[in-house]
Amino acid sequence: MSFPGSYASEDVSFLLRRLPMPDFVEVAEKERLIQSGRRHYSEMLSPESAPSSRYMALFDAACRANNGRMARDCLRLAGLIAAKGTAAPAVVSLARAGTPVGVVVARLLRQVFRREAAHYSVSIVRDRGIDTAALRHILAAGHAPESVVFVDGWTGKGVIARELAVSVGAFNAAQRTRIDPGLHVLSDLAGAAACAASCEDYLIPSSILNATVSGLVSRTVMDAAMGPDDFHGCVFYEQLAPHDRSRAFADALTGLALEQAPAGAGAADASGARQRSQAFIAQARAKYDVADVNLIKPGIGEATRVLLRRVPRLLVLRDPAAPEVAHLMALAEEKNVPVECDPALPYHAVSLIRSASDA
Repeated sequence: MSFPGSYASEDVSFLLRRLPMPDFVEVAEKERLIQSGRRHYSEMLSPESAPSSRYMALFDAACRANNGRMARDCLRLAGLIAAKGTAAPAVVSLARAGTPVGVVVARLLRQVFRREAAHYSVSIVRDRGIDTAALRHILAAGHAPESVVFVDGWTGKGVIARELAVSVGAFNAAQRTRIDPGLHVLSDLAGAAACAASCEDYLIPSSILNATVSGLVSRTVMDAAMGPDDFHGCVFYEQLAPHDRSRAFADALTGLALEQAPAGAGAADASGARQRSQAFIAQARAKYDVADVNLIKPGIGEATRVLLRRVPRLLVLRDPAAPEVAHLMALAEEKNVPVECDPALPYHAVSLIRSASDA
């Protein structure tokens, strides 16, 4: 049932059902359906195409500028997980932004910290929770509940961290297990993670690509055919294989991390990040007259996903000339998205999604 995507089999097991190519929903129609309440976002996929050569040049520049920092944070996160004392952690990354991080962290747990780490990638969906069939599969494979460690790339507003806490709590109550629902991330902008290497908004290079840096796997789907014992679904984009950077990206990060090993330092203090996030969201809702908080996406990673997958209303940048947001400027130009400069912005970037009532 599991498969490794385009990674090596020892790097990850995606606990997802491979679905046939669906009837894709164009981005504008998907936005209308989501905001009208007629469809949940997890029920639809929009098509993905190969990134342009211009965009890949920006990805390569992001890697040159930030892979060292991302590698250091992966090493720090692996060290924090190792410090928990579990001899054989089961790293469970949240598909798909968490998958590249999980691949590297699991490698470092094995190679630097001498832990017998396994790595699974599973689906979690806002408002619908973690894939409980996948969690049961992990436990049935012999992993102790206390060995499970959830990993993702970053937090934006903390929605997924809270979803994880609620849904894993419900799973524990139903199954009489004690899985720690805490989320482990590289960058915790919301101050919502249990453990983070950093709370700063920086350009995590994998955040600016989709399937081609995440094992050629689509965003996860909860389709109508899914039964109670089925994993959530995904599409495997084999046609994008010539453009795939998944293994090369993980290899580069692993090599940089090994050069820096061993890692020290404790987890980032999330209290300041939490206060900053709450204050910003309140200010942004008032300033931009946003009724639905889900339409505000703070941080480089979340802002990028809006421009790639949603219908943007506005891109707000602290410094439009900063190299960290060059890819966002390119996407905004390509999609005719207005750009506003706010030097007081507490993040490099924030995207606002267009309300369907304004379309």
